This record gives sequence, C-alpha cells and structure tokens, in this order.
Amino acid sequence: MSNSSITIKVPGKLMVAGEFAVLEPHHQLVVMAVDRFVYTTIEQNRTNVLSLHDFQLEDMSWEFRNNEVEIASDDKRLKFVQHAMKITLAYLRERSIIPGPFKLGIKSELDDASGAKYGLGSSAAVVTSVVSAILKKFASEETDKELLFKLASIAHVTVQGNGSGADIAASSFGGFLEYTSFQAEWLLDLYHNSASITEMLKTDWIYYTSKAIQPPENVYVCIGWTGKPASTGKLVHEVLKLKDANPEQFRQFLNASEEAVDLFLAGMREKDLPRLLKGVKQNRAALKTVGKHASVNIETPLLSKLCDTAEQFGGAGKPSGAGGGDCGIAFMPTKESAEAVMEAWKQEGIKPLTIKPYRGKSPLR
Repeated sequence: MSNSSITIKVPGKLMVAGEFAVLEPHHQLVVMAVDRFVYTTIEQNRTNVLSLHDFQLEDMSWEFRNNEVEIASDDKRLKFVQHAMKITLAYLRERSIIPGPFKLGIKSELDDASGAKYGLGSSAAVVTSVVSAILKKFASEETDKELLFKLASIAHVTVQGNGSGADIAASSFGGFLEYTSFQAEWLLDLYHNSASITEMLKTDWIYYTSKAIQPPENVYVCIGWTGKPASTGKLVHEVLKLKDANPEQFRQFLNASEEAVDLFLAGMREKDLPRLLKGVKQNRAALKTVGKHASVNIETPLLSKLCDTAEQFGGAGKPSGAGGGDCGIAFMPTKESAEAVMEAWKQEGIKPLTIKPYRGKSPLR
C-alpha cells in the first residue's frame, strides 16, 4: 500500500430490457455499462477529508467511529457517499484492516454540463466508485468484482430502501449483463438480521445472478435523450400498485417481459439480429401495455417518436429504464442506419448522445 494517490474510474449504466419485471424474483434484466464515468481519487493524508467536486462541497472533515461515518456537513447529497464509506470501512475493520486518515475526492461526468440528468445511474456509480477506491487502496490483494458489487449494493439499498441493483452491477462489472435482482427487501432484511458485513457476504444471495454477455458485432446501439428527467421511484411505485389492484394484468406483464427478454438474449447469444430486434419490440410493447394498465406514461410522445423512427430505419427502439422521459435506446443493423436515425431524432427534438457501451475493465480485477 503506497502513499501515492489512486484514481478509480467507474461507468454509468443504461437499462436495455426487462425494466420493472426485474423487481420481481428471478425475472431477468439486461443492463449495459456506458462510457461516461464517476472518478474517485483517494490518497493518504494527515486528516480525513472528503470533497464532492460537482456540488462544490470541498475539504469536509469526517470521522469513522462506532461503525458510523460522521461528516462535518448536513448536506443530504452526502448520504450515498457516507454509507459507501461506512459499509466499506466496517468491512475492513472486520478484516482487521484499519486505514490511516485519507482524502477522498469524487467527480462525475454522468450528467450533462448544463446540469441536465440523463438517467445514467449516478448515485449507484458514485457508491461503487467510493467502495472500489477504498478497497483498492487498503485491501487490493483480497478484492474482486463480486465483493465490490455486494458491498456497494448493501450501501446503496440501505440508503435508498429499494431498487434492483442492476445499476450497481453495471458499474461493478462493465459490459452487457444478464441480471436478476437480489431483491431489495431480502437484502434489507439480511442487513438488519446479520451480526456483521462479513456474515452478509458469506450468505447465499439466493435471488441474485449476474452474467456477462456479448452483443453481435453487426449491431449498433444508439442512445437518445428526450429532454425530460423521469422520476424512477414514482413510476416504479405506480406500476407496482398494479400487482395488488389487478394481479392478472401484472402477471401478464411479467410473462410478456420474460418472453421479450428471452428473445433478446437468444439474439445476443446466437448473434441473430432479427431475433434481438424482435425482443426489443416485444419489450417495448409490454412496457407500453403495463403503463396503460397502471395509468402511467412510460412511453411519452417523444419516446414513441424515438422508437418509431428506429423502426422506420430497420432497427428497434424502446424506453430505457423506467421511461416517462430520460433516455430511449435503439438497436440498428448498420452504421448507416444508426447515423440516419440519430439525424432524424434531431429533427424531432431528441438529443442523440455520444454514449457507447463500455466494455472496459472493471475498477477491480
């Protein structure tokens, strides 16, 4: 362990297929890491210091005592960072690793320079980058991606109280992933009933799976932003209300989503582009239907334009994530059709983003 500073680079994410359904046990989602990053720099220091450069929160002192991180600020935007530090330092203490004072600086490029939010999973990427930086600095010989994912998931869920963890998975593993959620309620229950973080890590996370998959060479991924940030939590709440209000409609949605994701994954595995595109179209239809049944606008008029335009040029598009705004994602069969669709989006008032799937290395081995 040297005294020099280390900078960790962690990717953001976009959901590809299987949204909402992933919140139910054993329902698959496809998520991809994107080439926009959160950077966390860590170095040993005379005192404990934390800076969140994007919020102009600079050089705040902090302490780790009684398994809690106390920061000399009551800014609510520190909550995720605070918990990421707390969980990781508690884990290290259980391993008899006691870091000396250190300085942590965090910078994100997941949102636009204007401050517009694209829905790339910023809190998850920030948590993952903080956990990763502390592990890399003080316990690099015993850390791996699975450990990073689990510690970051515990930290994120204990703050947010819900979520699938797919954004953490994308930030931890990179690339395209076939993913099933640990189930937030299950993880919170485990947290409240475990004697230690180590015990949580040794427990079998019965619902969670994550597996890397490779897209066909001949598919082009295009991302368009519709200019309206969506409230994921609100949309999820409304869709999940359907589970009680009309269990049959909700079950139909889960089945339709599963069939669509299976098709998409088969297209990925067998490098079968028509099947992959069919999966995207079917997932779009399933999301549109569940939105109608739950009386929420998952596919806004601009997201409809984004998807329809992709189909006109021989590809397929759908909302990415909870919908209601934010980004749409399109899969196109050629470079020419990808360029044409992004040009057409501009005419419709949709902003094509220069975001690509990120297949780089995970911050840990």
